Amino acid sequence: MPGQAQDWLTRIRELPLAAPLRIMNVCGGHERSISMAGLRTLLPPEIRLIPGPGCPVCVCPEEDIHQAIDWAMHQDVIVASFGDMLRVPANVARGEVRSLAEARAAGASVHAIASPQDALRIARENPQRKLVFHAVGFETTMAPIAAMIVEGLPPNLLLLNSGRLTWPAVAMLLESPDAGEEAGLDALIAPGHVATVMGPAEWDFVPTRHGIPTAIAGFTAESLLAAIHSVLEQSRTGQAALENCYGAAVRAGGNPLARRLLDTAFSVVDAPWRGIGTIARSGYALKDEFAAHDARLHLPATAGGRKAGEMPAGCDCARVVLGRISPTGCRLYGSACRPASPVGPCMVSDEGACRIWWASGVRAPSAG
Repeated sequence: MPGQAQDWLTRIRELPLAAPLRIMNVCGGHERSISMAGLRTLLPPEIRLIPGPGCPVCVCPEEDIHQAIDWAMHQDVIVASFGDMLRVPANVARGEVRSLAEARAAGASVHAIASPQDALRIARENPQRKLVFHAVGFETTMAPIAAMIVEGLPPNLLLLNSGRLTWPAVAMLLESPDAGEEAGLDALIAPGHVATVMGPAEWDFVPTRHGIPTAIAGFTAESLLAAIHSVLEQSRTGQAALENCYGAAVRAGGNPLARRLLDTAFSVVDAPWRGIGTIARSGYALKDEFAAHDARLHLPATAGGRKAGEMPAGCDCARVVLGRISPTGCRLYGSACRPASPVGPCMVSDEGACRIWWASGVRAPSAG
């Protein structure tokens, strides 16, 4: 661990911690850095780091996945989505095609892409066929997608839009009736990449409205430990605030161009999160002027056969996403659900807490 990170760790260990503290790290990237660096094993035992709702693949509506599979199997279209999405299972009857990867194996034209520009390239290479780009992501991913839309799409490129905003899920969690014992948290580490795009101010509601210490972190051990120290010090002094511990990238107001592109391409709407329900003003929807590229308006909708919003039987992924249980608290973790044979989306995505914990060697139940 670099020297400065060791310095932060020493400062954290020297703080007088009167009681256990539950710190939620919202971002899946943060969870990956924390787990791979083994920070939970280095911090004082009173500190519990809780993975939060920072995995867009994990919360992508089941009905959107089902719809993408149906179009791939029954319409003369190409379907493209980011690599993780191809393995996310839909909640279908035994024997039915349950993922885009299975649809591709069955002969459907399905492409795994690494960037929105890949979808644009494939559409231009196949001008006689419709290409459905299943757009999944939070603000950092939706900003370049917005840029692509505003710059102009080829007529054969349609979007199945499953984009989401990050902060409304945290607001819902803090304001829910059961936000006490089960869903409680004492401090928050806010997502650095989202704050880089949107600015830090949208996280002000956490300390001002809820009195919860908050810090924005980057993705190095040094930045994460600085943020942890910040919220611990805030908690110790009783002065909840918002501190930016990722000053190298996060500026007041965020990225003005990215925000302007998001506002131009999308409206903010109420949207479903898989296993969680509808969260107010948490989704991106194409604005009317781009309706010619809305896949839902130009392809037949699937009627019935899906279990909208549900996780597969026995899967506790939604509770993991909300920080109510750790990945090892899921009934299927490590038994029926492993990376090679995932049952729920949290074991599929590189930003899913279950996949991250498994990759970092966690096999048995853990208090962290």
